[in-house]
Amino acid sequence: MYTRTMYQTLWARLQEPRRFIQILAGPRQVGKTTLVRQVMNDLTMPVHFASADGPGVQDTTWIQQQWDLGRLRARDSTARAVLALDEIQKVPYWSDLIKKLWDEDTSTALPLPVVLLGSSPLLMQNGLVESLTGRFERIPLTHWSYDEMAAAFGWSLEQYLFFGGYPGAAPLIEDEPRSRQYILDALIETTISRDILLLTRVDKPALLRQLFQLGCAYSGQILSYTKMIGQLQDAGNTTTLAHYLNLLSGAGMVTGIPKFARGKISQRSSSPKFQVLNTALMTAQSNDAFETIQDERNRWGRIVESAVGAHLVNATMNSSIEAFYWRERNAEVDFILQDGAMITALEVKSGSRKTRLPGMADFVKNISIAGNISSEPRAFRWMSFFRHRWKRG
Repeated sequence: MYTRTMYQTLWARLQEPRRFIQILAGPRQVGKTTLVRQVMNDLTMPVHFASADGPGVQDTTWIQQQWDLGRLRARDSTARAVLALDEIQKVPYWSDLIKKLWDEDTSTALPLPVVLLGSSPLLMQNGLVESLTGRFERIPLTHWSYDEMAAAFGWSLEQYLFFGGYPGAAPLIEDEPRSRQYILDALIETTISRDILLLTRVDKPALLRQLFQLGCAYSGQILSYTKMIGQLQDAGNTTTLAHYLNLLSGAGMVTGIPKFARGKISQRSSSPKFQVLNTALMTAQSNDAFETIQDERNRWGRIVESAVGAHLVNATMNSSIEAFYWRERNAEVDFILQDGAMITALEVKSGSRKTRLPGMADFVKNISIAGNISSEPRAFRWMSFFRHRWKRG
């Protein structure tokens, strides 16, 4: 069975003396439960795993019961035991009780390391900030990268660009209608209905669904909130749209990349660039066949750019690196990565011919940067390598 690189991280931390609660948060179907079960199956110490996704889980009594079972295993062990609780964000006020129980075990020096899993990163973050500050470490699990899908399932780059990075859908790609329906029912609808609408106050659920569909249709494109209001029914105001886009981003579906600008206020007030976080969310909502859409240059180019953007956003998540776009008048740069004073500009081109990059030159010319920026030739050589890799699969 394929193991992601985060396996080694979690394994190593559970071998250390009990210090912090280990938090695994990420979108649905990225392998959080599988990863924890892999680690727990390989541990030599007693373990207790329980999920709040089952029937009858209504309040914090369930957490108390599972924690007590973990404590029994720790007391019966000659060394330690491990407790793992899945879908923890579904229990109301979970973080307050977790804090109380963790602090009790800390005061009694009970050797019970704890792992918490959740499929709603936004709700997990709210609970961690409110109650568990200073008591946890995060192990982020994002959508699967091309390298992971290729290693686990032997996918070509073209397959990854079109079918995205959901391992559960990998065995279904030979039957495209079935694969598409799986994405729509088991991932999109489940995430919206159970991870957002059921657990978060949303006054206009139909608007949130429309915004998700708009984000997928316009992935890789810049759209102002004013234009969104013109395309959505009962759109309300821009604050509502920004909030709903934040919810979709927190669920690992669609995000809005801000414009690169000096000053946080200018960045926050800019028009967002829609970006799906997994291209399967984009392609599953159309009837385009994998073999035919590659011949449609413009549409295939949008998929390529969305795949690159998804990779950049997922790879920089929970890091010091921030992702932006840049545009002034007719000049545009697809992606800007900033890590402190270090700035890298990236242009995405999916064609087979060399292409001039006027936006890159304008960016270097018009932006005063205290640090280093990749030059146009360097950026072009990198994208030439990407094109070569894409062409050969």
